[in-house]
Amino acid sequence: MTNHIKSVKLLHEKYPTDDHYPFNLPIFNQTKRLEFDTPVTLFVGDNGAGKSTLLEALALGSGIHIWRRPEGARYQVNQYEEQLHKCLSVEWSNGKVPGAYFGSEIFRDFANILDGWAASDPGQLKYFGGKSLVTQSHGQSMMSYFRSRYQIKGLYLLDEPETALSPRSQLELLDIIGENSQAGHAQFIIATHSPLLLACERAKIYSFDHASVRIIEYEETEHYQVYRKFLLDRTNNR
Repeated sequence: MTNHIKSVKLLHEKYPTDDHYPFNLPIFNQTKRLEFDTPVTLFVGDNGAGKSTLLEALALGSGIHIWRRPEGARYQVNQYEEQLHKCLSVEWSNGKVPGAYFGSEIFRDFANILDGWAASDPGQLKYFGGKSLVTQSHGQSMMSYFRSRYQIKGLYLLDEPETALSPRSQLELLDIIGENSQAGHAQFIIATHSPLLLACERAKIYSFDHASVRIIEYEETEHYQVYRKFLLDRTNNR
C-alpha cells in the first residue's frame, strides 16, 4: 500500500486575513497539521464545517486541476475564497503524483468538457469507461468514471461522491475504493455524509465538528448514530 501524501500543514502565518472566509473558520486556526497514514482518509462534519473547503484547497495545493466551467456574475465576491491552498504545505512520500478531484456539484461540467475533447480525439474516452459520460444518467456516468479512473496510479480527492448514487451504487463505490487503495497505487481523501462510505475498512476518519480537526471512530460519527437510531425504531425517531 502506498500513501502518496504523508501530511499537510496549515501555515497560519501565511493567512492573508482573519476576518474573511475561509480564514475566519475556527477550525482552520486551531488545526495545524493532518497526517495521512492510511490509504483512505475520510472527512466528516456538518455543512459549513470546512471539510469540502480543505479538500478543494488540498487538491489545488497538490497540483490537481479542478475542471469546472467559469462562474457567471455574482452579487458579491470574496477575494479570499480560493486562497487557502496557498497556505498549505504538502509532504509527499516519494515525490508528487498526478491525480483527480471529483466534486458532485461540478461533475457534469467535467463530463461536458470531456465530450469536447472526445469530439476531436475519441480515444480520450477510454480512460473514463469508453463512452460519453453525458449520454448516461448522472449516477451511471459517475460510476463509469469511478471504475475507470481509479485504476490509474494517483491521488484522488472526492467531495460528497454519494450524491446521485443509490445505496447499492455507494456500496459498489466502496468496493472500488477498497480494491484500488489496497492494490497500492491509489490514495483517497473523501469528504462525505454517507454512513456507507464512512464504513470503509481501515480508513481514518477526521471529524470537522470540533474546535480543531480530530480523529474519531466510525461509531462516533453522528451519521452512524442517527441512521442506527432511526432504523432500530423508525416510528419514534423522526
